[in-house]
Amino acid sequence: MDLQTYICAKMATMDPGRSGYGIIEGAAIVCDDALIVWAGRFADMPERFRKAPVTDFGDRLVTPGLIDCHTHIVYGGSRAAEFERRLEGASYEEIARAGGGIVSTVHATRSASEDELLEGALSRLDALLADGVGTVEVKSGYGLDLETEMRMLRVARSLSDHRPVRVRTSFLGAHAVPPEFAGDADGYIDVVCAEMLPAVAEAGLADAVDGFCETIAFTPAQIARVFETAASLGLPVKLHAEQLSDQGGAALAARHGALSADHLEYLGEDGVAAMAEAGTVAVLLPGAFYTLRETQAPPIDALRAAGVPMAVATDCNPGSSPLVSPLLAMNMACTLFRMTPLEALAGVTRNAAHALGLGDGAGTITAGAPADLAVWNVGEPAELAYGIGHRPLHARVHGGRLV
Repeated sequence: MDLQTYICAKMATMDPGRSGYGIIEGAAIVCDDALIVWAGRFADMPERFRKAPVTDFGDRLVTPGLIDCHTHIVYGGSRAAEFERRLEGASYEEIARAGGGIVSTVHATRSASEDELLEGALSRLDALLADGVGTVEVKSGYGLDLETEMRMLRVARSLSDHRPVRVRTSFLGAHAVPPEFAGDADGYIDVVCAEMLPAVAEAGLADAVDGFCETIAFTPAQIARVFETAASLGLPVKLHAEQLSDQGGAALAARHGALSADHLEYLGEDGVAAMAEAGTVAVLLPGAFYTLRETQAPPIDALRAAGVPMAVATDCNPGSSPLVSPLLAMNMACTLFRMTPLEALAGVTRNAAHALGLGDGAGTITAGAPADLAVWNVGEPAELAYGIGHRPLHARVHGGRLV
Protein backbone atom coordinates (compact mmCIF):
# COMPACT_ATOMS: atom_id res chain seq x y z
CA MET A 1 0.00 0.00 0.00
CA ASP A 2 1.08 3.57 -0.76
CA LEU A 3 0.25 5.13 2.60
CA GLN A 4 -0.22 8.77 3.60
CA THR A 5 -0.92 10.05 7.12
CA TYR A 6 -2.85 13.21 7.97
CA ILE A 7 -2.84 14.63 11.48
CA CYS A 8 -4.97 17.40 12.98
CA ALA A 9 -6.02 18.85 16.29
CA LYS A 10 -9.54 17.47 15.97
CA MET A 11 -11.61 15.36 13.65
CA ALA A 12 -15.35 14.80 13.50
CA THR A 13 -15.54 11.18 12.37
CA MET A 14 -19.37 11.16 12.00
CA ASP A 15 -19.06 7.51 13.01
CA PRO A 16 -22.57 6.34 14.05
CA GLY A 17 -20.91 4.09 16.61
CA ARG A 18 -19.68 7.16 18.52
CA SER A 19 -21.74 9.82 20.23
CA GLY A 20 -22.41 13.20 18.65
CA TYR A 21 -19.94 14.20 15.96
CA GLY A 22 -17.64 11.34 16.92
CA ILE A 23 -14.92 13.79 17.93
CA ILE A 24 -11.33 12.59 18.31
CA GLU A 25 -8.73 15.08 19.57
CA GLY A 26 -5.08 14.92 18.51
CA ALA A 27 -6.15 12.79 15.59
CA ALA A 28 -4.47 10.87 12.78
CA ILE A 29 -5.92 9.39 9.59
CA VAL A 30 -3.93 6.88 7.54
CA CYS A 31 -4.98 6.50 3.90
CA ASP A 32 -3.92 4.41 0.99
CA ASP A 33 -4.80 5.31 -2.61
CA ALA A 34 -8.54 5.00 -2.09
CA LEU A 35 -9.45 4.03 1.46
CA ILE A 36 -8.92 5.01 5.07
CA VAL A 37 -6.95 2.18 6.65
CA TRP A 38 -6.81 3.57 10.20
CA ALA A 39 -8.22 6.55 12.13
CA GLY A 40 -7.86 7.49 15.78
CA ARG A 41 -5.65 9.36 18.24
CA PHE A 42 -2.18 10.00 16.84
CA ALA A 43 -0.72 8.70 20.10
CA ASP A 44 -2.46 5.36 19.51
CA MET A 45 -1.41 4.91 15.88
CA PRO A 46 0.03 1.42 15.29
CA GLU A 47 3.76 1.26 14.72
CA ARG A 48 3.39 -0.22 11.23
CA PHE A 49 1.90 3.08 10.01
CA ARG A 50 4.48 5.41 11.56
CA LYS A 51 6.85 5.44 8.57
CA ALA A 52 4.21 6.82 6.20
CA PRO A 53 4.65 10.44 5.00
CA VAL A 54 2.82 12.88 7.25
CA THR A 55 0.83 16.02 6.42
CA ASP A 56 0.08 18.12 9.50
CA PHE A 57 -3.11 20.21 9.36
CA GLY A 58 -2.27 21.90 12.66
CA ASP A 59 -5.19 23.15 14.74
CA ARG A 60 -7.75 22.68 11.98
CA LEU A 61 -10.87 20.49 12.01
CA VAL A 62 -11.16 17.50 9.65
CA THR A 63 -14.48 15.98 8.61
CA PRO A 64 -15.52 13.52 5.94
CA GLY A 65 -15.68 15.13 2.52
CA LEU A 66 -19.17 16.52 2.04
CA ILE A 67 -21.70 14.69 -0.15
CA ASP A 68 -24.25 16.69 -2.17
CA CYS A 69 -26.81 13.96 -2.77
CA HIS A 70 -29.35 15.90 -4.88
CA THR A 71 -28.29 18.22 -7.71
CA HIS A 72 -29.29 19.13 -11.26
CA ILE A 73 -26.04 20.84 -12.26
CA VAL A 74 -26.10 19.77 -15.93
CA TYR A 75 -28.46 22.06 -17.82
CA GLY A 76 -28.66 24.83 -20.40
CA GLY A 77 -29.96 28.38 -20.13
CA SER A 78 -31.12 30.48 -17.18
CA ARG A 79 -34.41 31.11 -15.43
CA ALA A 80 -33.66 34.47 -13.83
CA ALA A 81 -36.71 35.93 -15.59
CA GLU A 82 -38.93 33.45 -13.76
CA PHE A 83 -37.33 34.55 -10.50
CA GLU A 84 -38.54 38.04 -11.31
CA ARG A 85 -42.02 36.76 -12.16
CA ARG A 86 -42.31 34.94 -8.84
CA LEU A 87 -41.33 38.13 -7.02
CA GLU A 88 -44.11 39.89 -8.93
CA GLY A 89 -46.62 37.37 -7.58
CA ALA A 90 -46.72 34.39 -9.94
CA SER A 91 -46.56 30.97 -8.27
CA TYR A 92 -44.23 28.12 -9.26
CA GLU A 93 -47.24 26.16 -10.51
CA GLU A 94 -48.59 29.12 -12.54
CA ILE A 95 -45.23 29.58 -14.26
CA ALA A 96 -44.97 25.86 -15.00
CA ARG A 97 -48.49 25.67 -16.46
CA ALA A 98 -47.75 28.69 -18.68
CA GLY A 99 -44.85 26.89 -20.35
CA GLY A 100 -42.11 28.02 -18.01
CA GLY A 101 -40.46 26.06 -15.25
CA ILE A 102 -38.84 22.77 -16.14
CA VAL A 103 -40.04 22.87 -19.76
CA SER A 104 -38.24 26.18 -20.41
CA THR A 105 -34.99 24.60 -19.28
CA VAL A 106 -35.74 21.61 -21.51
CA HIS A 107 -35.74 23.86 -24.59
CA ALA A 108 -32.40 25.41 -23.58
CA THR A 109 -30.81 22.07 -22.73
CA ARG A 110 -31.89 20.37 -25.94
CA SER A 111 -30.22 23.13 -27.94
CA ALA A 112 -26.96 23.03 -25.94
CA SER A 113 -23.98 21.03 -27.14
CA GLU A 114 -22.20 18.51 -24.94
CA ASP A 115 -19.29 20.93 -24.56
CA GLU A 116 -21.62 23.76 -23.53
CA LEU A 117 -23.34 21.57 -20.96
CA LEU A 118 -19.95 20.47 -19.61
CA GLU A 119 -18.68 24.03 -19.29
CA GLY A 120 -21.72 25.12 -17.29
CA ALA A 121 -21.69 22.03 -15.09
CA LEU A 122 -17.99 22.42 -14.26
CA SER A 123 -18.57 26.01 -13.16
CA ARG A 124 -21.25 24.88 -10.71
CA LEU A 125 -19.21 21.88 -9.62
CA ASP A 126 -16.22 24.09 -8.82
CA ALA A 127 -18.39 26.07 -6.40
CA LEU A 128 -19.49 22.85 -4.69
CA LEU A 129 -15.91 21.63 -4.42
CA ALA A 130 -14.90 24.95 -2.83
CA ASP A 131 -17.39 24.12 -0.07
CA GLY A 132 -15.77 20.76 0.70
CA VAL A 133 -17.78 18.44 -1.54
CA GLY A 134 -16.07 15.19 -2.46
CA THR A 135 -19.09 13.33 -3.87
CA VAL A 136 -21.93 14.74 -5.95
CA GLU A 137 -25.10 13.22 -7.35
CA VAL A 138 -26.18 14.61 -10.73
CA LYS A 139 -29.62 14.10 -12.28
CA SER A 140 -30.76 14.25 -15.87
CA GLY A 141 -34.34 15.39 -16.49
CA TYR A 142 -33.96 18.49 -18.65
CA GLY A 143 -33.89 16.58 -21.92
CA LEU A 144 -37.10 14.55 -21.78
CA ASP A 145 -36.06 12.79 -24.96
CA LEU A 146 -33.59 9.94 -25.22
CA GLU A 147 -30.88 11.83 -27.09
CA THR A 148 -30.69 14.76 -24.65
CA GLU A 149 -31.11 12.65 -21.52
CA MET A 150 -28.19 10.49 -22.65
CA ARG A 151 -26.14 13.60 -23.43
CA MET A 152 -26.80 14.98 -19.95
CA LEU A 153 -25.81 11.71 -18.30
CA ARG A 154 -22.62 11.44 -20.36
CA VAL A 155 -21.64 14.95 -19.29
CA ALA A 156 -22.40 14.11 -15.66
CA ARG A 157 -20.31 10.94 -15.83
CA SER A 158 -17.41 12.87 -17.37
CA LEU A 159 -17.17 15.40 -14.54
CA SER A 160 -14.86 13.12 -12.57
CA ASP A 161 -12.49 13.10 -15.58
CA HIS A 162 -12.06 16.87 -15.15
CA ARG A 163 -12.16 17.31 -11.37
CA PRO A 164 -11.19 15.25 -8.29
CA VAL A 165 -14.73 14.23 -7.32
CA ARG A 166 -16.86 11.11 -7.10
CA VAL A 167 -20.01 11.31 -9.25
CA ARG A 168 -23.26 9.38 -8.98
CA THR A 169 -25.87 9.81 -11.70
CA SER A 170 -29.66 9.51 -11.61
CA PHE A 171 -31.92 9.17 -14.66
CA LEU A 172 -34.81 11.61 -14.17
CA GLY A 173 -36.73 11.10 -17.39
CA ALA A 174 -40.01 11.29 -15.43
CA HIS A 175 -39.36 14.91 -14.44
CA ALA A 176 -42.04 16.67 -16.49
CA VAL A 177 -44.23 16.06 -19.54
CA PRO A 178 -42.32 17.33 -22.61
CA PRO A 179 -44.05 19.73 -25.02
CA GLU A 180 -44.51 17.09 -27.71
CA PHE A 181 -46.54 14.98 -25.24
CA ALA A 182 -48.67 17.82 -23.87
CA GLY A 183 -51.88 16.33 -22.50
CA ASP A 184 -50.57 12.77 -22.81
CA ALA A 185 -48.54 12.02 -19.70
CA ASP A 186 -49.30 8.30 -19.96
CA GLY A 187 -47.97 8.24 -23.52
CA TYR A 188 -44.74 9.83 -22.37
CA ILE A 189 -44.37 7.35 -19.50
CA ASP A 190 -44.77 4.59 -22.12
CA VAL A 191 -41.69 5.99 -23.87
CA VAL A 192 -39.75 6.38 -20.61
CA CYS A 193 -40.38 2.76 -19.67
CA ALA A 194 -40.17 1.07 -23.07
CA GLU A 195 -37.37 3.04 -24.71
CA MET A 196 -35.48 5.50 -22.53
CA LEU A 197 -34.87 3.50 -19.37
CA PRO A 198 -33.66 0.34 -21.15
CA ALA A 199 -31.28 2.39 -23.32
CA VAL A 200 -29.87 4.28 -20.34
CA ALA A 201 -29.41 1.04 -18.41
CA GLU A 202 -27.72 -0.70 -21.33
CA ALA A 203 -25.30 2.21 -21.68
CA GLY A 204 -24.49 2.07 -17.97
CA LEU A 205 -25.11 5.79 -17.56
CA ALA A 206 -27.30 5.76 -14.42
CA ASP A 207 -26.74 4.62 -10.87
CA ALA A 208 -30.39 5.19 -9.93
CA VAL A 209 -33.77 6.21 -11.35
CA ASP A 210 -35.64 9.27 -10.09
CA GLY A 211 -39.05 10.81 -10.75
CA PHE A 212 -41.29 13.74 -9.82
CA CYS A 213 -44.61 12.79 -8.22
CA GLU A 214 -46.69 15.97 -8.06
CA THR A 215 -49.79 17.67 -9.46
CA ILE A 216 -47.62 19.44 -12.07
CA ALA A 217 -45.71 16.28 -12.92
CA PHE A 218 -46.74 12.61 -12.61
CA THR A 219 -49.26 10.60 -10.62
CA PRO A 220 -48.33 7.81 -8.20
CA ALA A 221 -49.63 5.26 -10.71
CA GLN A 222 -47.39 6.65 -13.45
CA ILE A 223 -44.36 6.74 -11.16
CA ALA A 224 -45.08 3.16 -10.07
CA ARG A 225 -44.68 2.07 -13.70
CA VAL A 226 -41.29 3.78 -13.85
CA PHE A 227 -40.22 2.13 -10.61
CA GLU A 228 -41.31 -1.31 -11.79
CA THR A 229 -39.29 -0.89 -14.99
CA ALA A 230 -36.28 0.30 -13.01
CA ALA A 231 -36.51 -2.78 -10.76
CA SER A 232 -36.62 -5.06 -13.81
CA LEU A 233 -33.37 -3.44 -14.97
CA GLY A 234 -31.70 -3.75 -11.57
CA LEU A 235 -31.64 -0.01 -10.85
CA PRO A 236 -32.51 1.47 -7.43
CA VAL A 237 -35.04 4.29 -7.24
CA LYS A 238 -35.58 7.63 -5.51
CA LEU A 239 -38.32 10.25 -5.79
CA HIS A 240 -39.13 13.96 -5.68
CA ALA A 241 -42.16 13.74 -3.39
CA GLU A 242 -44.57 15.89 -1.40
CA GLN A 243 -42.96 19.18 -2.43
CA LEU A 244 -46.16 21.09 -3.24
CA SER A 245 -48.87 18.70 -2.03
CA ASP A 246 -49.29 15.28 -0.44
CA GLN A 247 -49.68 12.83 -3.32
CA GLY A 248 -48.56 9.81 -1.30
CA GLY A 249 -45.30 9.73 -3.23
CA ALA A 250 -43.05 9.08 -0.25
CA ALA A 251 -45.07 6.05 0.81
CA LEU A 252 -45.00 4.80 -2.80
CA ALA A 253 -41.23 5.25 -2.89
CA ALA A 254 -40.85 3.40 0.39
CA ARG A 255 -42.96 0.48 -0.88
CA HIS A 256 -40.51 0.18 -3.76
CA GLY A 257 -37.51 0.23 -1.41
CA ALA A 258 -36.40 3.68 -2.55
CA LEU A 259 -33.02 4.98 -1.48
CA SER A 260 -34.58 8.37 -0.72
CA ALA A 261 -37.63 10.58 -0.95
CA ASP A 262 -36.72 14.23 -1.48
CA HIS A 263 -38.32 17.62 -0.61
CA LEU A 264 -41.16 16.33 1.66
CA GLU A 265 -42.67 19.66 2.78
CA TYR A 266 -46.17 18.12 2.66
CA LEU A 267 -45.20 14.68 3.98
CA GLY A 268 -47.93 13.12 6.13
CA GLU A 269 -47.84 10.62 8.99
CA ASP A 270 -48.37 7.63 6.68
CA GLY A 271 -45.40 8.68 4.56
CA VAL A 272 -43.17 9.10 7.62
CA ALA A 273 -44.11 5.65 8.91
CA ALA A 274 -43.54 4.03 5.51
CA MET A 275 -40.12 5.64 5.15
CA ALA A 276 -39.10 4.59 8.64
CA GLU A 277 -40.09 0.98 7.97
CA ALA A 278 -38.31 0.85 4.61
CA GLY A 279 -35.17 2.71 5.70
CA THR A 280 -35.75 5.34 3.00
CA VAL A 281 -33.72 8.50 3.61
CA ALA A 282 -35.46 11.88 3.78
CA VAL A 283 -33.48 14.31 1.61
CA LEU A 284 -34.29 17.86 2.70
CA LEU A 285 -33.80 20.72 0.25
CA PRO A 286 -34.00 24.06 2.04
CA GLY A 287 -32.72 25.97 -0.99
CA ALA A 288 -35.93 25.23 -2.90
CA PHE A 289 -38.03 26.03 0.16
CA TYR A 290 -36.25 29.39 0.44
CA THR A 291 -36.30 30.28 -3.25
CA LEU A 292 -39.98 29.44 -3.70
CA ARG A 293 -40.82 31.26 -0.45
CA GLU A 294 -42.66 28.24 0.88
CA THR A 295 -44.27 28.37 4.32
CA GLN A 296 -44.82 24.69 5.17
CA ALA A 297 -41.58 23.06 6.30
CA PRO A 298 -40.94 19.31 6.24
CA PRO A 299 -42.10 17.52 9.41
CA ILE A 300 -38.67 17.41 11.05
CA ASP A 301 -39.96 16.45 14.50
CA ALA A 302 -41.94 13.53 13.06
CA LEU A 303 -39.00 12.32 10.97
CA ARG A 304 -36.70 12.62 13.98
CA ALA A 305 -39.10 10.76 16.26
CA ALA A 306 -39.55 7.95 13.73
CA GLY A 307 -35.81 7.56 13.27
CA VAL A 308 -35.87 8.40 9.56
CA PRO A 309 -32.33 9.39 8.46
CA MET A 310 -32.29 12.99 7.23
CA ALA A 311 -29.93 14.18 4.51
CA VAL A 312 -29.43 17.77 3.32
CA ALA A 313 -28.56 18.81 -0.25
CA THR A 314 -28.37 21.91 -2.40
CA ASP A 315 -30.87 20.79 -5.08
CA CYS A 316 -28.78 23.02 -7.35
CA ASN A 317 -31.01 23.73 -10.34
CA PRO A 318 -31.87 26.72 -12.54
CA GLY A 319 -35.46 27.25 -11.44
CA SER A 320 -36.17 26.57 -7.79
CA SER A 321 -32.77 26.33 -6.09
CA PRO A 322 -29.83 28.07 -7.82
CA LEU A 323 -27.73 27.16 -4.79
CA VAL A 324 -24.11 26.03 -5.09
CA SER A 325 -23.16 25.99 -1.39
CA PRO A 326 -23.82 22.92 0.77
CA LEU A 327 -22.63 24.95 3.78
CA LEU A 328 -25.41 27.46 3.16
CA ALA A 329 -27.83 24.56 2.71
CA MET A 330 -26.75 23.36 6.18
CA ASN A 331 -27.37 26.81 7.63
CA MET A 332 -30.80 26.97 5.96
CA ALA A 333 -31.65 23.50 7.28
CA CYS A 334 -30.92 24.74 10.78
CA THR A 335 -32.55 28.17 10.57
CA LEU A 336 -35.56 27.34 8.36
CA PHE A 337 -36.22 23.71 9.31
CA ARG A 338 -34.85 23.77 12.89
CA MET A 339 -32.42 20.94 12.39
CA THR A 340 -29.45 20.88 14.73
CA PRO A 341 -25.90 21.52 13.46
CA LEU A 342 -25.12 17.87 14.21
CA GLU A 343 -28.09 16.73 12.11
CA ALA A 344 -27.06 19.09 9.32
CA LEU A 345 -23.50 17.74 9.20
CA ALA A 346 -24.77 14.15 9.33
CA GLY A 347 -27.08 15.20 6.51
CA VAL A 348 -24.21 16.07 4.18
CA THR A 349 -22.00 13.15 5.20
CA ARG A 350 -23.20 9.72 6.38
CA ASN A 351 -26.94 10.19 5.68
CA ALA A 352 -26.23 11.66 2.25
CA ALA A 353 -24.11 8.56 1.56
CA HIS A 354 -27.07 6.35 2.50
CA ALA A 355 -29.32 8.38 0.19
CA LEU A 356 -27.01 7.44 -2.70
CA GLY A 357 -26.68 3.80 -1.71
CA LEU A 358 -22.99 4.19 -0.89
CA GLY A 359 -21.71 1.56 1.52
CA ASP A 360 -18.41 0.81 3.23
CA GLY A 361 -18.63 3.64 5.74
CA ALA A 362 -18.94 6.40 3.13
CA GLY A 363 -19.52 9.76 4.76
CA THR A 364 -17.50 8.83 7.86
CA ILE A 365 -13.86 8.79 8.92
CA THR A 366 -13.54 5.10 9.75
CA ALA A 367 -11.33 2.25 8.59
CA GLY A 368 -12.53 0.98 5.23
CA ALA A 369 -14.32 4.20 4.29
CA PRO A 370 -13.39 6.15 1.14
CA ALA A 371 -10.36 8.38 1.76
CA ASP A 372 -12.27 11.61 1.12
CA LEU A 373 -11.77 14.36 3.70
CA ALA A 374 -12.45 18.06 4.15
CA VAL A 375 -10.08 20.23 6.19
CA TRP A 376 -11.57 23.37 7.73
CA ASN A 377 -10.29 26.61 9.20
CA VAL A 378 -12.63 26.21 12.16
CA GLY A 379 -12.33 24.76 15.62
CA GLU A 380 -15.78 23.25 16.13
CA PRO A 381 -18.11 21.36 13.76
CA ALA A 382 -21.09 23.62 14.56
CA GLU A 383 -19.25 26.49 12.85
CA LEU A 384 -19.87 24.82 9.49
CA ALA A 385 -23.64 25.33 9.82
CA TYR A 386 -23.32 28.61 11.73
CA GLY A 387 -21.66 30.84 9.13
CA ILE A 388 -23.55 32.53 6.30
CA GLY A 389 -21.57 33.05 3.12
CA HIS A 390 -18.29 31.96 4.66
CA ARG A 391 -15.83 29.69 2.88
CA PRO A 392 -13.76 28.04 5.64
CA LEU A 393 -12.39 25.19 3.54
CA HIS A 394 -8.60 24.86 3.85
CA ALA A 395 -8.06 21.73 1.74
CA ARG A 396 -9.59 18.50 0.49
CA VAL A 397 -8.23 14.99 0.43
CA HIS A 398 -9.67 12.90 -2.41
CA GLY A 399 -8.70 9.29 -3.04
CA GLY A 400 -6.23 9.55 -0.20
CA ARG A 401 -4.31 12.45 -1.76
CA LEU A 402 -4.27 16.15 -0.98
CA VAL A 403 -5.89 18.18 -3.79
